[in-house]
Amino acid sequence: MNNATAQILTQTVKELSDVTAYKELFHKHTEGTLIPSGTVLAEIVELARAILFPGYYGRSTVNTDTLTYHIGVNVERLYCLLAQQIQAGLSFTECDCDGEVSEVKTFNEYRICAQNKAEQFIAKLPEIRKVLATDVIAAYNGDPAAKNYGEIVSCYPVIKALMNYRIAHELLLLEVPLIPRMLTEMAHSETGIDIHPGATIGKYFTIDHGTGVVIGETTIIGDNVKLYQGVTLGAKSFPCDENGNPIKGIPRHPILEDDVIVYSNASILGRITIGKGATIGGNIWVTQDVPAGTFISQKR
Repeated sequence: MNNATAQILTQTVKELSDVTAYKELFHKHTEGTLIPSGTVLAEIVELARAILFPGYYGRSTVNTDTLTYHIGVNVERLYCLLAQQIQAGLSFTECDCDGEVSEVKTFNEYRICAQNKAEQFIAKLPEIRKVLATDVIAAYNGDPAAKNYGEIVSCYPVIKALMNYRIAHELLLLEVPLIPRMLTEMAHSETGIDIHPGATIGKYFTIDHGTGVVIGETTIIGDNVKLYQGVTLGAKSFPCDENGNPIKGIPRHPILEDDVIVYSNASILGRITIGKGATIGGNIWVTQDVPAGTFISQKR
């Protein structure tokens, strides 16, 4: 390496290390605290999938004789990794157990809070699996090409996306910061299905094909709802405060009641209600309430 190259490299490092260059985007956190790791969260997802659907994920040699052992090992590993990552998320965001920004806590306070949240999440795993089982059934019943439930669990992107979403949603309910969104964005990258962890989704939910589906943060979906690829459940507009900044956290996405079907590339926008048993045809925008049992399609 010649002197000119060394000088260029040195100057580049110096400029990249200048915190004033990105001060508006920089998230200040306590020195020495961990940042949630995408690599560790990926392992957490694989562990959770192996626990929820043993044999389909993780070790393929699991049988009834070894099931308790494998699940026990995975649950213990999951608890340890999850507690560590929750602690990193709590300390990174300087967030207390009530979800409110407050003074920086001690390492031990973050550790205890994280352990409590990890324990509560682990206790939710049986219920998460029960709900996911209904999603598998919905996907199987909704696709004549599906040969069996095993194919649904092993292959269908909707199940992978819903596993991440249902895990992330429970963590969000436990007021775990940052990590729920990271988990659903991992599923988004893997499947092309974008579900915000704040959305509320009932049982027997499925998405056929899945690519391009977007489900916003305040969306509420009932039971037995089916979406097709490219569907957007989004916001129509963003009301602003007196300073012109978008107001966050308000209900702005649609409500889909039970037994609704939405066909491909439909966009349902705003805080509107699609009534029970309604069907929304493909390639249309819906920005007003749809009565129960109604069929909406493009005009010829």
